[in-house]
Amino acid sequence: MSDLIPTRSALLELRDEQGVMREGHAFLDEKRVLLASEIVVQLRHYEAQRREYLAHREDAALATMHAVQRHGLEGLAAYPAAASAGAFRQHRRSLLGVPLTEARLEIDEVRQASADLATPEGEHCKTTFRILLEDLVALAATTANLTRLLREYQRTERRARALEDVIIPELRERIKAIGDVLEAQELEEAIRVRSRRRG
Repeated sequence: MSDLIPTRSALLELRDEQGVMREGHAFLDEKRVLLASEIVVQLRHYEAQRREYLAHREDAALATMHAVQRHGLEGLAAYPAAASAGAFRQHRRSLLGVPLTEARLEIDEVRQASADLATPEGEHCKTTFRILLEDLVALAATTANLTRLLREYQRTERRARALEDVIIPELRERIKAIGDVLEAQELEEAIRVRSRRRG
């Protein structure tokens, strides 16, 4: 308060500033709630995608084991690669300035290897890994969303805490201190006026 002269106009300025800070805190508080809600939604989405990915990973491991039993490790390494085409699709949106993405990889049906080389085990192994790749793309997008949302939530939380724990209480103290000084000055003036009338 030493840098501020206790005047009525200084008091009004501080009260205006306090109002702005309270509005800012209300906005940040609402932003925290919206970000937390979206984090919960994305977490549920992530958990569902992860369960699906883990189930498909087990399928892929089992398919690989059967393919190795059929072809041997070297034979499977030489098995013709998938001849396929696909597209990466993403839908972007923004929540309070935080970019969110839903992504998926759409791989067309994999064409089989030539009839004399193709085996059910080899083709099934290809299919399970294609599905696994599609799962990973969706999972990566959701993980990135969660990372960005958490970072923004933490930043918002720090700002809201600074307002509610430091800035607003300091303003309240300064307003009280100036109010006390002005009240004391008014009392002194009233006493001075009364004593002049008597004298």
